[in-house]
Amino acid sequence: MGRRRVRRIVVGGTVYGWCFGHRHDRVRGYSGCSSTVTLWRSGSRTGLRLVFQPGPGRVIAGGYLDEGAVVRLSDGAYLNLHRPGSVRALLDEALARELFPVAGAVEVDGWPLFDAVADRGL
Repeated sequence: MGRRRVRRIVVGGTVYGWCFGHRHDRVRGYSGCSSTVTLWRSGSRTGLRLVFQPGPGRVIAGGYLDEGAVVRLSDGAYLNLHRPGSVRALLDEALARELFPVAGAVEVDGWPLFDAVADRGL
């Protein structure tokens, strides 16, 4: 396995690092696989992990979809979690909802953010 590609986004003068991950991890409470976008403020340990798990009407990459894909089946809404524009939209929504922690790290379900972003037509 290779190293994760760390990228950065600048929002209002604040630099955020981010990376995409896909894991098969029953130990952390996920049955099956999940795709994640991990974001952090540069120079701090403050972080936000957006977790996307497959579920009714929702699929993630894992076979016939391109890596990084998350799809809402009811209308075919699609985001690629490798694309900076997708991650920026998710980060903007997380910041608007005040999900990004002041200290420490949190893990949240990414689908509500996906719904908000996809419904805006990204």
